[in-house]
Amino acid sequence: MVLKAELHCHIEGAASPRLIEEQARKYGADVSGFIRDGAYFWHDFTTFLSAYDRAASLFRTPEDYALLAETYLKELAAQGAIYAEFFTSPDHAERAGLSAQAYTDSLGEGIMRARAATGIEARMIVTGVRHFGPEAVEKAASFAARCGHPLVTGFGVAGDERVGHPRDFSRAFAIAREAGFGITIHAGEFAGAESVEAALDHTRPSRIGHGVRAIENPELVRRIADEGIVLEVCPVSNIVLGVFPDYAHHPLPQLVAAGCRITLNSDDPPHFHTNLAREYAVAAEHFGLNETALRSVTRTALEAAFVDEETRGRLLSRLDAQEQPA
Repeated sequence: MVLKAELHCHIEGAASPRLIEEQARKYGADVSGFIRDGAYFWHDFTTFLSAYDRAASLFRTPEDYALLAETYLKELAAQGAIYAEFFTSPDHAERAGLSAQAYTDSLGEGIMRARAATGIEARMIVTGVRHFGPEAVEKAASFAARCGHPLVTGFGVAGDERVGHPRDFSRAFAIAREAGFGITIHAGEFAGAESVEAALDHTRPSRIGHGVRAIENPELVRRIADEGIVLEVCPVSNIVLGVFPDYAHHPLPQLVAAGCRITLNSDDPPHFHTNLAREYAVAAEHFGLNETALRSVTRTALEAAFVDEETRGRLLSRLDAQEQPA
């Protein structure tokens, strides 16, 4: 089994239908409107967001969130993952009636439990939601900067990239950068190459969430390759959400051929009937990545991870050990 690493997953979107059904029994909630036969169902982006929010609403206490992180990371470890980063959302915490600090501390507790059980390392990326506006994004950045949790190591912006402009969030990213966080931003998924270019110009990230529509601008692709920007690519999500019609039209092979650094990620895995292992399998089946190439993808993720150098070295050593011939 190729060792794996993931950099792009929304923690509320990682809750399995089975876990949601357990939470629904706990709170006496009806999930029949978005879970059927043990699987999420929705038919367009709007109903996907509704299913996501209804599932997320069933995490209401610190223990719920600790269980969510622990369960997801244990599942990931079983797929061969040695490292994971996931996006957290203080806005979801407030909707659940928790403080952002209690929410973050609880997710951190889940990380520690999963590490003790499986050895998987994980970190958190606090995200602002761009369609909530610049003030809300700055609030998220300010929280990240002051929360003091050792497992919070990154800051990003998610949400509808068609709303607002990256320059609107420059102050939030300045706050996060000054606090020493790694920087990522969703771009080039539902908006085109211009979204990626604006993100690079105005937020100076080391990574782009998705970024695949950069393929629309060859000069931009060259810039991404030349600057070593890492793309957090989520192939199954891109197909399920209609960003591309099928794998034959997905630009991952072209991006790799152009020298771009890519990683494989599951985004909101159970909603898209995927997981990290399937993303690696899709890359092998549809994009022709052999085991050597897949290990290189994992290496890129570990090299780009928002983690201290001692931990990075330890993770790379585990990958190196797998690459040595028996």
